[in-house]
Amino acid sequence: MRWLTLCPPEQPEVEIVLGPPITYPNASEADKRAATELLAKGLLAGIMFNTDDCDATFEHIRASGAEVLQEPMDQGYGVRDCAFRDPAGNMVRFRQPV
Repeated sequence: MRWLTLCPPEQPEVEIVLGPPITYPNASEADKRAATELLAKGLLAGIMFNTDDCDATFEHIRASGAEVLQEPMDQGYGVRDCAFRDPAGNMVRFRQPV
C-alpha cells in the first residue's frame, strides 16, 4: 500500500492524503473494482492547489513526466487551471485566479 501525505507549511496540523481507493481495508471486491473504474475515468474528486502562475506550474510538472489530463485553460468561472493524474490515479488540479 502506498500513499502521499501533503502538509501545508502554514498549517502543519493539516494532512492531505492521496492514495488509490483500492487500499481501503473494508471495501468489498466489487466496491474496489467500481472505484478503480471511476478513478480511471477521472470521475472521482481530486485535490486542487492554488498557484500564482498556472502555465509555469504546468510546464514544471509536465517536464517531470506527469500524466497530463488538461493543459492550462481559462474557465468561465474566473480561473485558469490545468490537471494531472498522480501515480495512484488521483486527479490533481492547479488553478490561478484570472
